[in-house]
Amino acid sequence: MDALINPHQPVQEGRVVNRTALLAIAAMIVLGGCSKEIAKTEDIRPVRAIQLSAENANIAAEFSGEVRARIESRLGFRVGGKIVERKVDVGAVVKRGQPLMQLDPQDLRLAQAQANAGLKAAESNRDLAKAELKRYQDLREKNFVSQAVLEAKETSYQAAQASYDQALAGYRNQSNQAGYSTLLSDVDGVVTSVDAEAGQVVAAGTPVVRVAQAGEKEIVIGLPEDKVDALRRVTDVRVRTWARPDAILVGKLREVSPVADPVTRTYTAKVSIPDASNDVKLGMTAYVSFATRTPNASIKVPLTALFQDKANTAVWIVENGAVRLVPVQVAGSSGNDILLAGGVSPGQTVVTGGVNLLKPGQKVTILGDDAIAKPDNKLAGKEDAGNGVKTNGAGTGAGK
Repeated sequence: MDALINPHQPVQEGRVVNRTALLAIAAMIVLGGCSKEIAKTEDIRPVRAIQLSAENANIAAEFSGEVRARIESRLGFRVGGKIVERKVDVGAVVKRGQPLMQLDPQDLRLAQAQANAGLKAAESNRDLAKAELKRYQDLREKNFVSQAVLEAKETSYQAAQASYDQALAGYRNQSNQAGYSTLLSDVDGVVTSVDAEAGQVVAAGTPVVRVAQAGEKEIVIGLPEDKVDALRRVTDVRVRTWARPDAILVGKLREVSPVADPVTRTYTAKVSIPDASNDVKLGMTAYVSFATRTPNASIKVPLTALFQDKANTAVWIVENGAVRLVPVQVAGSSGNDILLAGGVSPGQTVVTGGVNLLKPGQKVTILGDDAIAKPDNKLAGKEDAGNGVKTNGAGTGAGK
């Protein structure tokens, strides 16, 4: 303040004293303002909540799979040899008795000729033995030969007859073997796989062509191990294809594998669709839906209502404007909702939004209308028949 005083003018003692007093008063005013207490505001968290109710919940599960034929055969030659011709391609529609592949028949034909020659030799020996037996029977009647000689000729004839029968069976077997050089389809169906090509040498019984039998189709899916027993009892099974999602087909769970797949750790299940049209083709992607209702009424909450408290699952219950943490037991799922087996009761209010920002005893205010919204409100968007007021699903007080 002294710097503001002109040095060329004489200093007035009274003026300096007044300035000092003014500064002291200003300091006191500032210090007095800083010492005033600030009013504290109560921390109230806005949350979303629902009022619990018990009802029979819908348990729905959907799995993707592939359309396959109920019967699919892996065909192979009944004899070994070299493949000389493949007559079908993958996707070809075949009829019963239609040739699929051809082996080189040369060796089989030679074996058949050898068997035929042996049959003719056996036939000649049999005819000679038969003629001799006839002559010795006439001689025995005239008592020109003994009975022992006649019996020897009878034995020779029987041996010749047995040799002929053996040669005949061998010839027939070789004839069949020669016929097996052509692989024929034993059913009407579609070729789904070709596992061998011309020039390849195959052993007897090696699968070379896979044919799916025409007729009933089914969907092959994989069921997780925690749902196998529950889904096995479901009767409401529906199937839809990715190509035509609007066409719903009625399915039936026909078979569930008793052993889990070693790679996917799921249980292979087959769902038959007897009413499938020709538009449902083999290899299509399909979705199988299982729907059922729980036998007993249960409480369900949205997944966002769950709070993980260390090793326990809990929910926040709203009571008198504050929250408290209550452990619950999870019984399963129903769509996007969680089924609770215990810990809460119908009529209680549970927080569904903002659960991670709360602490025990926290004051809360519920967002939305005055009334608490209920999950899966079936009156949403419908007109109340009692008062003619429409509800919007946020609460029963909407529109009042």
